[in-house]
Amino acid sequence: MSRLQPINKKQILIGSIALFIGLVFYLIGRPPDHTYFIYKGIIPISLYQNFPIEFGFAGDGLPAFLHVFSFSMITAGWLSCGKRSALIICLSWFTVDCMFELGQIRDAWSSRMVPDWFVNVPFIQNLDGYFINGTFDFYDMISILIGAVTSYLVLMATKTKKTI
Repeated sequence: MSRLQPINKKQILIGSIALFIGLVFYLIGRPPDHTYFIYKGIIPISLYQNFPIEFGFAGDGLPAFLHVFSFSMITAGWLSCGKRSALIICLSWFTVDCMFELGQIRDAWSSRMVPDWFVNVPFIQNLDGYFINGTFDFYDMISILIGAVTSYLVLMATKTKKTI
């Protein structure tokens, strides 16, 4: 089965850059014990002790914005989709991110929903810890919404003319 449309490299690049910015933010803007992939990483990659930067209010919502934005861009870029599919992708990532944020309100309930076998899967093995130790933030919800809307607008601005 061949692809109808080639991937949209520009969208993937924009999403990857946003994801990289998020990684750098976590490396320099958050203590390593507050970030699972840094705290449990094989290589000590945190730069927080060397360059402790406080991003203030804007930095609080930046990771939530960048997560939905970057993954929407990358997903849509790989699928090289049109308006309707891009909207579905942005709404899907918006929903996923909102569910994770809302899951921190009912942390014990959300934690019990995580299957036991997740402990053997890298990157999601600490999902119950995310719900238990995380804190719901209404401003993250706003950042998620802004990220989803922004990603849709950027997707429309960078779509190829041939995309259906």
